[in-house]
Amino acid sequence: MKNKILWILLAAISILGGIYALANPVLASGFATILVGWVFVALGVVQVVTGFRAESAGAKVWTVLLGALAVFLGITILGHPLKGMVALTTMLAILFLFGGMAKIVLSFALEDRRFFWAVLISGIASVALAVIIFMNWPVSAVSALGILLGVELISDGISSLAMAFSDDGEEAQST
Repeated sequence: MKNKILWILLAAISILGGIYALANPVLASGFATILVGWVFVALGVVQVVTGFRAESAGAKVWTVLLGALAVFLGITILGHPLKGMVALTTMLAILFLFGGMAKIVLSFALEDRRFFWAVLISGIASVALAVIIFMNWPVSAVSALGILLGVELISDGISSLAMAFSDDGEEAQST
């Protein structure tokens, strides 16, 4: 029973956070940008430390350089969050565009036709998101990340509620 309560609590926090993010997309975009900046810094530091522990010289050099680049990107995003937000939104739109086109092509190449429509619709939705972001460019650059964060949080909350009321939720938490 206690696992069910934890799933419901997780769902409530996630859904409320998603609603807040959708109500304040610019603030949520700023938060997401700062979070990404800190993640780049943290991962870059770990990668640099890991690089110095590498045995071969080539692996050491490349790992340290990539780690230093990640730290630099993180510091740059943290130093200029608005520019970082624009860059992240641009990269996200490009990812949606090319990922969507790849899914559309993949849907026609599937041998198992049961999943054709699901993959095709997913691809079309990704391309549509990219087009929406690019069509509303100045505004979308500061709000798209927050809107997507809000939708993701609400989606996670709904799936947590589903886990709370399923038998799988009890099994997953008890092991």
